[in-house]
Amino acid sequence: MVSADARTTGRGMAVLMRFLQFIERVGNKLPHPFWLFIIMAALVVALSAVLNAMGAYAISPADGERIQVESLLTAEGARMMIGDAITNFAEFPPMALIVVVMLGVAVAERAGLLNALLRGSVTRVPTQLLTFALALVGVSASVASDAAYVVLVPLGAMIFKAAGRSPILGLVVAFGSISAGYNASLVLTPGDALFAGLTTSAAHIIDPAYVVTPLGNYFFTAVSSVFLALVITAVAEFVLARTTARMEVDGEGADAELGDLRLTPLERRGLLRSLLVLVVVVVVIAAALIPSGSPMRGEDGGVLSSPIVTGIAFIMGLLFLVLGAVFGRTTGSLARARDIPEAMASGVRDLAPVLVLFFAAAQFLAYFRWTGLGEVIAVRGAELLDATGVPTPVLLVGMVLVCTLMNIVITSGSAQWALVAPVFVPMFMLLSIPPETTQAVFRVADSPTNVISPMSPYFAMALGFLQRYRRDAGIGTLLSMTLPISVAMLVGWTVLLLAWWGLGIPLGPGAPVR
Repeated sequence: MVSADARTTGRGMAVLMRFLQFIERVGNKLPHPFWLFIIMAALVVALSAVLNAMGAYAISPADGERIQVESLLTAEGARMMIGDAITNFAEFPPMALIVVVMLGVAVAERAGLLNALLRGSVTRVPTQLLTFALALVGVSASVASDAAYVVLVPLGAMIFKAAGRSPILGLVVAFGSISAGYNASLVLTPGDALFAGLTTSAAHIIDPAYVVTPLGNYFFTAVSSVFLALVITAVAEFVLARTTARMEVDGEGADAELGDLRLTPLERRGLLRSLLVLVVVVVVIAAALIPSGSPMRGEDGGVLSSPIVTGIAFIMGLLFLVLGAVFGRTTGSLARARDIPEAMASGVRDLAPVLVLFFAAAQFLAYFRWTGLGEVIAVRGAELLDATGVPTPVLLVGMVLVCTLMNIVITSGSAQWALVAPVFVPMFMLLSIPPETTQAVFRVADSPTNVISPMSPYFAMALGFLQRYRRDAGIGTLLSMTLPISVAMLVGWTVLLLAWWGLGIPLGPGAPVR
């Protein structure tokens, strides 16, 4: 006889499944993000003409000047759209940053360094720390991009099986931590450079001199990675462990062995040498910054204005390149000098879809800025919010909810931030909320629902891995285990952000407290 609790749970899951199926149908009808930006650019063109005819304007709170909406359907507007198209693309802030970083990341990935780091981080962990270690590595694994899913999800299942625990639980912990914790990390990632560029571009609507560095949220993301790993560990041990204990492992993965995923002696030697090089680089950088008269300090003698901090994207790319080259030379994966530029070229090829998206996004943002729509919307929106007296915490939570709902359908974080940053960043700046804070709010909203979004290709990938351990597993099976992770992380991370803001802790080096 089925209990009342079981019937209630079953009905709740059925409702959720229907909702997600609806989201999937709606999402499938949305155009590719490239066309989404083209459509948005066309809307800006039309809206600029309408608002210009209506005499829409705002008064700049900075200098009291009148900001008039300019129409793109004029001779001057046409000259801008045609004559500046290449310049708009070339000067799109995130483009150069992400290309430079990915040149180095590609070498580290081709060498096998990132793969070995993921495997080496969790294969020798004590059993009692296994869940937390896997979650922490997963949350920080966005540095390895897609490789994190391909390597760590099946690895999580296998190491849990080797430890005498449910491989299904290990798989879900790995997938949940990578996907739902994608915007948090112990180390800087290519995403930090990408978000910083988009946030800087949006901040220029209000202050052309404002710069958000890839380090702008580092304190917050580093602490968040540990916090989220603890949240995932709690959910896994107190909720999911009971669920997976009742699941029979009857798939082909039941007989899989861990041996082929352990580090080889050459890989261990390569990791050790890479670690030594990393220590040397850190010591050299510290030595260059410590003397008060060092040329590596900024013009004002400060560390935060030094070329090392302002050029952190280049430092990241160079560091990945050097460490990858050392690892590849040791293991033989990059045996020849010419293998390195070939690996860098492969990284640029992998970026091709991103560059295509950036071309459309650059035009949209350029139109938005040239017409004055960004400033007018920001000023009028800020005036409305200020007049209603909405407390700042409520504004932050409101943005979390809006972006969370968007993320279920638009799973690309860069595409979504490129769409919403030109609205939220300048509007919140006028309400004395720094761009770094707005960016941190987006990080919180963008990650947790990744793990339950039917639009995410990685959800289907995780389901495929799950079916290796349980043949009859379906979307509902995976969803029932990832939903608690998603909800707990969204709530917990939002609370952490509000506490961080309330205590006035800087989000990163040089970032304004409030």
